[in-house]
Amino acid sequence: MKVALLSDCYLPRLGGIEVQVHDLARHLREAGHTVEAFTATRSDTGARQVTEVIDGITVHRLAIPLPGDMPINPFAPPELRRQLRSGGFDVAHVHMGVVSPFSMDSVRVLLGLGMPTAVTWHCVLAWVAPAVKVMGYVGRWAAKGAALSAVSSVAAEPLHEMVGPDVPISVLPNGIDVARWVAVDRHPHEFVRVVTAMRLAARKRPVQLLEVMQQARELAPDVDIRLEVLGEGQQRGRMERWVADHDAASWVNLPGRLSRDDLHREYIDSDLYIAPADLEAFGIAALEARTTGLPVIGPKHSGITEFVTDGVNGLLVDDDTQMSAAIARLGQDTALRQQMRRHNVTTPPAQAWPSVVGETIALYERATAQRRHRGS
Repeated sequence: MKVALLSDCYLPRLGGIEVQVHDLARHLREAGHTVEAFTATRSDTGARQVTEVIDGITVHRLAIPLPGDMPINPFAPPELRRQLRSGGFDVAHVHMGVVSPFSMDSVRVLLGLGMPTAVTWHCVLAWVAPAVKVMGYVGRWAAKGAALSAVSSVAAEPLHEMVGPDVPISVLPNGIDVARWVAVDRHPHEFVRVVTAMRLAARKRPVQLLEVMQQARELAPDVDIRLEVLGEGQQRGRMERWVADHDAASWVNLPGRLSRDDLHREYIDSDLYIAPADLEAFGIAALEARTTGLPVIGPKHSGITEFVTDGVNGLLVDDDTQMSAAIARLGQDTALRQQMRRHNVTTPPAQAWPSVVGETIALYERATAQRRHRGS
């Protein structure tokens, strides 16, 4: 099968969608499929209108000069249409975020060409859902045969509300290379090390996490609970000011963005993973930490519920007060932490790449069948 993957964001940008789409391309290729990617993201050399090969994947870049190198190109559709029409693709797979103008243009082009099209949302639409419903494009895409999916049941729920019960919406989870995140025995600390990895953006709630941790420490004064926040972003300055204002440098560390290998080492050296974002569509970093063995704490209304079962391999909470209590509880209860760790180490997650590739191909087959049905 020859597959076109289309996404506003792609490498060398680093984020959940960018990395996940490239990983999907690699694993589809390893499964014997031919894959090409189309994106509005420039190359690492700054080239904007170029075709290059990354890890065996042909990447077509259709970017234009914009402030901050935003991955937006309203002039892309004619060239995109030309390349897709001549590319001999069997199916196309478009990846959506909350704001994805290139991907939206891609769906319109693909459906206009009559190409089987799968669309996956990597976000929880939440507050934008009413506006999206009014615009009506999700329903129009479904009516024209697009196979819709989202990375979690939480992300799929707003889509169901838009298109009604008769339109199928698959859950196509993010994938993980289980062997890469294998658990390794660690030397115990004299303190409890809580870790998280995130873009330091307001919607990820990094400053609120500091407040949650402060409350957890007050709830468990007999335990030295410390926090590692791995990542970069616009909220770093606010976090640094908070740490200074609260004299928290002894228990908060902000080492910045790390490579995957370094993230793995950090997880091995930690006791708990915390996922504070309310609008987390999936939470690939939390899944990586869970695969390494860490119990995960996070909101019960977020996408981490795809791989965290309350009381089994983590704790799910309703609000920040409960989150602080959960951190304090696992900080104090070494036996429960170890029990959850044993479960995570001995029970591989269902989202291993071979399984996700199989689910992806099933989505492509549905897209092909729906397109054939609309064309008959």
